[in-house]
Amino acid sequence: MVRTVNQASRAIRRDAFVDAAQRLIASKGYEQMSIQDVLDTLDASRGAFYHYFDSKMALLEAVLERVVVDATANVERILSDSNISALAKLSRLLTDIAEYKNERQDLIRGLQVWLSDDNVLVRDKLRRMTVARLTPLLAPIVRQGSAEGVFSVSSPDETARVLVSLLQALNELASELFVKRQAGAIALVEVEQTLSAYIEAMERILGVPSGSLPRQQHTLEKWFGNNEGHSNEP
Repeated sequence: MVRTVNQASRAIRRDAFVDAAQRLIASKGYEQMSIQDVLDTLDASRGAFYHYFDSKMALLEAVLERVVVDATANVERILSDSNISALAKLSRLLTDIAEYKNERQDLIRGLQVWLSDDNVLVRDKLRRMTVARLTPLLAPIVRQGSAEGVFSVSSPDETARVLVSLLQALNELASELFVKRQAGAIALVEVEQTLSAYIEAMERILGVPSGSLPRQQHTLEKWFGNNEGHSNEP
């Protein structure tokens, strides 16, 4: 008799390994995390781990795939709505990414570990996966904006890749500024000016007026507003 695999149960169990690894990467760093750490967290066997993943690297890739997909989950839905302008779609994309970070307090608490040498490989892989995921989503928005006569670009697809690079740089810089802000080494006005410069650069690349894209004031207030050398943990 052929054994029927319960796909739902399998997915839940696999997700448990991804959950555990994501927490460990945030708390101690990928290089310091071992497969045994994951097994101990779940009280699981090594055989159970290798049933789902070939290696520690495969587990990392599953974690990062989840992060990238979750952060861009709403983008595909709005892309198909012909009633939404390209500028509104791009603004929504920026807002959705910011809100994803706002909802993840573990990101705030784990930034010191995230920026450490123990997560260099994680950050590099995340950059690559973000380009692969986000560029094809952003390109149709830029093409639509060009067709609407709102964006002034010569190559929409290449412009999308440039915008993704700016978004990645903005995200990484925001993390570094947060750590400095926690240490009281930078004023809030400097944070606002620095991050706003990236949004302004995107506007210039697209050829839209200054102020066309959201500055994410809510995110700034949540991450930086009350950090005069103190923790932002609840």
